[in-house]
Amino acid sequence: MSGGAGDSESPAIAGLTAAEAAARLSAEGYNDLPVSRRRGVAAIALDVVREPIFALLVGASLIYFMLGDLKGALVLIVSVLVMIAITIYQERKTERALEALRDLSSPRARVVRDGRMQRVAGREVVRGDILILEEGDRVPADAILLDCHDLRADESLLTGESVPVGKSAGKESDVIGRPGGDNLPFVYSGTMLVQGQGIAKAVATGMATEMGKIGKRLQSIEGEPTPMQREIRSVTRYLTVFGLALAAVVAVAYGLVRASWLDGMLAGITLAIAIIPEEFLVVVVVFLALGAWRISRSRVLTRRVPVIEALGAATVLCVDKTGTLTLNRMMVRKLAAGGNLHDVRAVEDDLPKAFHDVLEHAVLASEINPLDPMDRALTELGDFHLDERRARHARWALVKEYPLSPEVPAHTHAWRTGAGNDHVVAVKGAPEMVAQLCKLDAAAWERERVLVEQMARDGLRVLGVARVRFSGNEWPQQPSEFELEWLGLVGLADPIRPTVRAALGDCYRAGIRVIMITGDYPVTAQAIAREIGLAPANVVMTGNELSDMSDDELRRRVRSVNIFARVMPEQKLRLVDALKDNGEIVAMTGDGVNDAPALKSAHIGIAMGGRGSDVAREAAALVLLDDDFDSIVKTVRLGRRIYRNACNALSYLLAVHVPIWGMAVVALVFGWPMAFFPVHIVFFEFVIDPTCSIAFEAEAADEEVMSRPPRRTDELIFSRRRVTVALTQGVIMLLVAALVYGVALDRGSGESTARAMAFTTIVLGNIGLILGNRSGTRSILAMLRFPNPALWWVISGALAGMAAALYLPQMRELFSFAPLPITDLMLCVGAAVAGLLWFEFYKFLQAQRMSV
Repeated sequence: MSGGAGDSESPAIAGLTAAEAAARLSAEGYNDLPVSRRRGVAAIALDVVREPIFALLVGASLIYFMLGDLKGALVLIVSVLVMIAITIYQERKTERALEALRDLSSPRARVVRDGRMQRVAGREVVRGDILILEEGDRVPADAILLDCHDLRADESLLTGESVPVGKSAGKESDVIGRPGGDNLPFVYSGTMLVQGQGIAKAVATGMATEMGKIGKRLQSIEGEPTPMQREIRSVTRYLTVFGLALAAVVAVAYGLVRASWLDGMLAGITLAIAIIPEEFLVVVVVFLALGAWRISRSRVLTRRVPVIEALGAATVLCVDKTGTLTLNRMMVRKLAAGGNLHDVRAVEDDLPKAFHDVLEHAVLASEINPLDPMDRALTELGDFHLDERRARHARWALVKEYPLSPEVPAHTHAWRTGAGNDHVVAVKGAPEMVAQLCKLDAAAWERERVLVEQMARDGLRVLGVARVRFSGNEWPQQPSEFELEWLGLVGLADPIRPTVRAALGDCYRAGIRVIMITGDYPVTAQAIAREIGLAPANVVMTGNELSDMSDDELRRRVRSVNIFARVMPEQKLRLVDALKDNGEIVAMTGDGVNDAPALKSAHIGIAMGGRGSDVAREAAALVLLDDDFDSIVKTVRLGRRIYRNACNALSYLLAVHVPIWGMAVVALVFGWPMAFFPVHIVFFEFVIDPTCSIAFEAEAADEEVMSRPPRRTDELIFSRRRVTVALTQGVIMLLVAALVYGVALDRGSGESTARAMAFTTIVLGNIGLILGNRSGTRSILAMLRFPNPALWWVISGALAGMAAALYLPQMRELFSFAPLPITDLMLCVGAAVAGLLWFEFYKFLQAQRMSV
């Protein structure tokens, strides 16, 4: 099994004894990734209720229990349970990623122990074991090759390189290095052997392997709360303190001024219920849950629901080339023969006969049942265009192989063509080596070298092809002893996904910067960049340059470089962290094990579901189920829509609470009877507010949503302008409702009639606020052109509830109302409309300013 001209017997190696293996297994542990200790559900739930926002929900539910409103209490309790469930899901996510990594890195293995080969579970392989490796195996441990024959490994899961790398034999004394590069004497746990055989000595198992190091990094990365979560938590705390303080002041003032402490307590509790902002969390839960459902309809699975909020703010998309921009399979793109080039657009395209010989002998120099992507691409093209020749090849016999080696980087296959000693020898390999084997003169090689460089600039992997007819049974020791004839060149590439260019254009129009991060060579990365329109394509940073940079220098350079080549896994993570330090909202796509730490660290980790590894899918926040790059753009569009609608809903909720709790303060200041009791607040809170959040969530995206730049990273949901507008809406609605209430009391209509009129005014004003806040620039009438069935269900439900409270005797008694005559009802309608006119004029001015 040496790298010579033919097969030889495997060297006699005794390996470890069974006792030695058992001792090392006991001392060093199993060859897998240790499971972190699970926290129980009770412990996670305890951490959850310690959070102020959750404690607030529990406290509010207790208030509703005290008031006898079991439905209101149950709604809040369900919200708490939903939040606990989400937190438990987050807690288990890292563990699932590690379990997937452990399954991937623990295949069955063949080892030599006690002088004989035996098959053991991959997790029982120990340091020092002698491994027997062959084509199709997944490597069970990091190991040094002691002997190999034509061995090639697919290390894309660790390096991102789309093309398998050749291996060569080393020495037991060699120190294992990092993955990546041809002809290294090392193989790595979890990688796949696509060609050849080998014998290796395990030097690292479990967490000491390259795969294990990725697991360690994945374990140590903590997920960050999203900006919306932090802001909602802060605003909720502020409003809670303000509400409880104001409720206490109102309760004491009622008791002192009116000498009725019972009424004072009732007023305080009513005010507290009105101000406690439990709906904010309900809105966030509803929008994110329904947002995840809508995104799933675009074939994107949401694994971490809060990340939906960050989609609309994404400023940078870091793209892993292999399997994300490309299809992660090789394809023949160019053929050269007789100084002429032929572009292969698709397998089924016509292939001129002048290029049949070079393709035929490239196929003959490939494996018969290939796993190697380049051999598979050549065989696929040959089977389509060389049907007669391939039928003839089926009767030939492969009788001799000269394997690829560091000294001769070329594959040589000798085929017996009949019953005699006639043979066809086919060679493919590095163009320089094949030209040397063919003994091309300087002028001939110069002509071919120009073509090689032209193909290389296009990002192609270039192979030279040669042949010779040979008679006899005495085979030369080396391929260089044949009188080879140069046939031409083959250029292969990993094809670009057909939707990438258009999707990239959409990203640019949306103001999203796209960065390509790859383990491939710079020239390949630049060719891909030119093909898809990624700019600037002439500026590349390599992994070696990145390693030599300080963090400060990297943060500066990463602002202008969009192509990173020959990048290692931890460098991807470092790039993501540098972009985050620059204030970017980072989305990262990837599919390999090597991408998992960066996927988890990014604000938005996006894994490929079809070709992606389990580890990447578990670590990511989003998974593209169809691996379609265009789905990312659709997801960003949905994310922007969801965030905009959430802002509108939260603005509405802030505005509508002002007249509800403000009426308690107004009644105290003017010495009026209490306008509302807890039953009225419950009606507002649990009929209109949560339902309207569904109506806002159902609003469609406007035409310009992907023509605007991402929102600023420091933009708040409750920005000064948005809060000012919302409070102004609320204050004006409060003034209108207070005016109606005061006029009704002043004219002697009675407390029940006045209360019914104030209630009706606020309900109608509430509906007006829903209609008005559908858009920040379009009028209510203009927005009627955009269908939203949920909106009309909300309005119908609110009007039906109001009518029942006003005109059904049992309901009227419960709400302490008197029936309203049509004149009073019209007065309430007019007052509610008047309270909305200023906002419609404000939106008109905003639209004019934006158009300018």
